[in-house]
Amino acid sequence: MPQLDFADFPPQLIWLAITFVLLYLLMARVALPRVASVLERRALHIASDLENAEKRRAEAEEALAAYRQTLAAARAEAQAAIRSAADEMAREQAARDAELAATLAKRTRDAEASIAAARDRALAETRGMAAEIASAIAAKLAQVTPAADRVAAAVDAVRRERA
Repeated sequence: MPQLDFADFPPQLIWLAITFVLLYLLMARVALPRVASVLERRALHIASDLENAEKRRAEAEEALAAYRQTLAAARAEAQAAIRSAADEMAREQAARDAELAATLAKRTRDAEASIAAARDRALAETRGMAAEIASAIAAKLAQVTPAADRVAAAVDAVRRERA
């Protein structure tokens, strides 16, 4: 193998050094600056993307805060509307209750007046019947017919005692 021939080593080493220096210079002057510029552009692009992402995140947080604020305002408005509707319903119910109470009170007064009138009529009819019965009892027991005005006065006296 010619590469392993020791007589050919010095020229091979010289050519190796020349090739290494040329490749080093080519890489240092041409390829590495291009790679460095590409890396720098990518770093700038990444930094720009991160900055844009940060701006978008801040905008999203602001939008979320605005959404939450709007949602809270809507909830408060809904609660106020519910409270208002409940108050209105309570007022309407109170008005209906008052109207019903007034109607029932009037009916109660009318019924009490009707009952009192019926009682007075019954008592008036009872007075006459009581006088007749008392007269009939006295006639049967004592074989005496008392005067109608005295029997009526006695019935009235008994009624006053029991009233």
